[in-house]
Amino acid sequence: AGVPTTPGYLGEDQSEERLQKEADAIGYPVLIKAVAGGGGKGMRKVEKAGEFKAALASAKREAAASFGDDRVLLEMYVQRPRHIEVQVFGDTHGNVVHLFERDCSLQRRHQKVIEEAPAPGMDEATRKAVTDAAVLAARAVNYVNAGTVEFIADASEGLRGDRIWFMEMNTRLQVEHPVTEEITGQDLVEWQLRVASGEKLPLKQEELKINGWAMEARLYAENPETGFLPSTGRLDILDLPEGVARVDSSVKRGDEITPFYDPMISKIIAYGDSRGATVTALREACARIEVFPVKTNAGFIVRCLDDAAFVSGDVDTGLIDRKAEKLTAVPPPSDHALRGAARAFVRDAACASKSGYLHPPAQELSPWARLDGFRINADASPIVRMIYRGQPLSASPLPHPRDVAGYGVAVGAVLVHENGETYLFTLDTGERSADEGAAGDGAILSPMPGKIVSVAAKAGAILKKGDPILVLEAMKMEHTLTAPFDGKLAELNAKPGAQVSEGVLLAKLEKD
Repeated sequence: AGVPTTPGYLGEDQSEERLQKEADAIGYPVLIKAVAGGGGKGMRKVEKAGEFKAALASAKREAAASFGDDRVLLEMYVQRPRHIEVQVFGDTHGNVVHLFERDCSLQRRHQKVIEEAPAPGMDEATRKAVTDAAVLAARAVNYVNAGTVEFIADASEGLRGDRIWFMEMNTRLQVEHPVTEEITGQDLVEWQLRVASGEKLPLKQEELKINGWAMEARLYAENPETGFLPSTGRLDILDLPEGVARVDSSVKRGDEITPFYDPMISKIIAYGDSRGATVTALREACARIEVFPVKTNAGFIVRCLDDAAFVSGDVDTGLIDRKAEKLTAVPPPSDHALRGAARAFVRDAACASKSGYLHPPAQELSPWARLDGFRINADASPIVRMIYRGQPLSASPLPHPRDVAGYGVAVGAVLVHENGETYLFTLDTGERSADEGAAGDGAILSPMPGKIVSVAAKAGAILKKGDPILVLEAMKMEHTLTAPFDGKLAELNAKPGAQVSEGVLLAKLEKD
């Protein structure tokens, strides 16, 4: 059809020997992708020939679990790629149009984090080349309905029409379709219904225009600090930035996040006249997100939106991996957060219920019950001693209750939400639990409910730090648990196929 394609292999022969031979011919690094794939599932990057067999087996298992189809294809791995995709629409009368491009380059594990439209750095010549190719692909199969033609671009010399290749076509309306709706002013679901009813497309190509800039962030129930492992549980607190940004969500406070589905909670969409204004608007919206006790990537999104390279539009799919340590690390609570927590303790701790989550009470307590350093004929001068992540901290309270963005949580604990992160403080009573500081003792605990799909080590084995011990599957994704340090695998309580709960001891490593 004249659509440029990435060098690779897609054939009926799916034997391990043939796939290995084709990968060797393409050259490394090479990408294994599930034929029926999407969302990064069933996708593995292979750096050298010796790693191909294990990566292929893992990709096939994940593809079979996610799509019921373990077939894979192979592609040349572009070293500095950008993910550019084009929204297309076809009707039953032979009409096909595009609604311009989206840039979905900010990814981790091939899963999109922030999407935007239009693509930064896209000139009109390159836009015409990629959108023309998308329409050619749709026409070649007489496509009807909403669809997305996805391309991989070599961004080593900026976006160029001759360095963009077809990757795949998604025959559906995608998660990130709202950014296209925002810049075109069109309701794509309405378009779908009209096309399904036999109508012609609502607009012709020349009637579609780009107006402004839009960005979407995907809010996930996951913990960036633990390699983005999914987080499950009840949404006791869920406060999304309704009214500040467009929020598309299917959950509400009190709902349960289970291990059986994709961990996305909602989509946060911002629109502005320029890219800079849109980055600022999305950042402010995501900074207001409050979720507890389920962990989310809200703070991680805020840090991505603060990143200088992203702000400048210098993005590629490896940006998050290169800056993973900085982007995933939760910053320490600010002075304002500490003082806010101290104020909440002063005001709430003495009367907080031992069950549930409380908003701060409307009235202050009697001076005889308060913890604010009450003095007769003198100013209060309290210092509140607290514990955050096992570390003792102290702060003087903020002067005004309205400055506190926190919740009382049972007796002696306070939550403060700041820049998408949730900070949990407890009162420092001077006591320490027996198991405090147990981290690093070699216990390998199940980080979430899931199924053990494979075990790579045997009891008694001598392991190096980072060696795989077992693979756990949850929310249709595989997660490899590895040795935290050099040592002997003294205990192994894991069998392939077994279902495990969160916190279960799966293995124990002893320092050599």
